[in-house]
Amino acid sequence: MGPIRQTYATAETFPPVARAYTQVSQVAKELGLLRRAPLFYALVGVGVALAFGACVAGFILLGDSWFQLLIAGALGIVFTQAAFLAHEAAHRQILATGPANDRLARVLASGAVGMSYAWWDAKHSRHHANPNRVNKDPDIEVDTISFLEEDAAKSRGLVRLITRKQGWLFFPLLTLEGLNLHYLSIKYLVTEPQVKGRWIELSLIAARLALVLVPVFLLLPLGMAFAFIGVQMAVFGVYMGASFAPNHKGMPIIDEHARLDFFSKQVRTSRNIRGGWWATWFMGGLNYQVEHHLFPSMARPHLSKARLIVKDACESTGIPYTETSLWRSYAIVIDYLNRVGLAARDPFDCPMVGEYRRV
Repeated sequence: MGPIRQTYATAETFPPVARAYTQVSQVAKELGLLRRAPLFYALVGVGVALAFGACVAGFILLGDSWFQLLIAGALGIVFTQAAFLAHEAAHRQILATGPANDRLARVLASGAVGMSYAWWDAKHSRHHANPNRVNKDPDIEVDTISFLEEDAAKSRGLVRLITRKQGWLFFPLLTLEGLNLHYLSIKYLVTEPQVKGRWIELSLIAARLALVLVPVFLLLPLGMAFAFIGVQMAVFGVYMGASFAPNHKGMPIIDEHARLDFFSKQVRTSRNIRGGWWATWFMGGLNYQVEHHLFPSMARPHLSKARLIVKDACESTGIPYTETSLWRSYAIVIDYLNRVGLAARDPFDCPMVGEYRRV
């Protein structure tokens, strides 16, 4: 097998189809797919609040029991569902005005999930503008995991050892992603020179940490309390990573200098997940990643209808529309990360070559 090369999309790879997005947008607007869905989000919000209340009740009733780890896992799921709502509020999908959505997103992200809304918004906005574009998309920048071969080749020490098997290690490493998200959020709020709502977010995060940690360490034995927090954070990290990773990993990487039209750039770098309503619930609407990138402010209930319009446009313009199952997407992500990780391998890893090296 020859050397594996990173595939970059160039301007020639993406033909100009500027009219496609205009036409798709017009159809979506005429069908009312750009309108808000307040009743839907009210029901989802109530559902998340009731689930959290059930976790609190279960925590109190179970008392000093290792069954508390089930409550911890459930809380990890509840916090991820709250993160989905924060994501949608940040994209102006829930309330009528931008400022109202910003306030809701900040309360949900910082007060419920424990993440900085300002940090996430700055990072995620750059991602939406340039998905999978080298030196533009922060989601493909190296952070233990390398998403580009050149980054994998530069890895050293322990990171290099991880990178060599990063595909197989991806999901185990996600157990630490919750902790990483909290750390990056606080680091951003403390170190960035100008952050809107810095003290509001720090206060919300501190209050949230107190509400979570104090009861756990007050009512449970020390070892059980640490296990509770560990399980909650691990489930949260894996669930978040499992929901966001299938969206773009393993899709074409865009060259930094390529000039691309909006429609083909967003469609070709995104992957949808089949599954209907259950996938929409599980992934908070991120299963319709293509449509979400084309219409970031589109409410979750309308994405499935927009999918039909976008697919028709892709068929007429010859732009590949990628859609696969959830499990197949995970296999693609693991395989892609393993192929990228080859760049971190020592050329003398081969036993036969190693023999010559020692001569």
